[in-house]
Amino acid sequence: MFKVVMIETAIVLSTLFFAILMIIVSLFRKGGDIPHCIARFWARIVLLISGVRVNVEGLENVDLGQAYVYMANHQSMYDILALLGYLPVQFRWLAKIELFRIPVFGHAMSRAGYIEIDRSNRRAAFKSIDRAAKKIQKGASVIIFPEGSRSKDGNIKPFKKGGFVLALKSKRPIVPVTILGSRSILPKGSLKIQPGKILVRVHPPIETAGFTTKTITELMEAVRSVIAEDIEGYQ
Repeated sequence: MFKVVMIETAIVLSTLFFAILMIIVSLFRKGGDIPHCIARFWARIVLLISGVRVNVEGLENVDLGQAYVYMANHQSMYDILALLGYLPVQFRWLAKIELFRIPVFGHAMSRAGYIEIDRSNRRAAFKSIDRAAKKIQKGASVIIFPEGSRSKDGNIKPFKKGGFVLALKSKRPIVPVTILGSRSILPKGSLKIQPGKILVRVHPPIETAGFTTKTITELMEAVRSVIAEDIEGYQ
């Protein structure tokens, strides 16, 4: 029990330190590259403290200098740490607009290049997607969890359309990413961290040029099937 408390305390303190550092840096330097590097270092520290090792496979499938819409399955909060710490590309998260309204923190997020999504109504959501698509067209890769939230049993939940509409509007390829092993480390609903290994597998990009909003379900299935087959093979 003492060891668990010490690990959790170390994680909280390191998170607080790096969060403050990111906010300070973003206030004086616009752009997300440096804050992202700080976040990457923080993620690696937390993974090390937690006794979690991460391996990444399939990087040869992508051009690390090109912007993509990365889409990954989501089973644990440690998915975020694994991607932040070990996916060697500059990317931005999509975040709900309410976070951008938090004093200081929201301003730092905006200056760091994070992309806000307004889900208050359908019209606002589409405007948010248009703004996000323009940022991606300028060269910013993004990572999306198309399930929307973590899977409780490890099986892939139905995908939501928002991320796929964004990919179509930005005219960028979608890169399916499979995250394996994270659920056993910290499953949804649990606070107990178990040491272990996470495998992040990057698959070849799926071009969006041949799809439209009318055939978006086919695009969704193409991406989902790649990830689902990988998870099934792993289990």
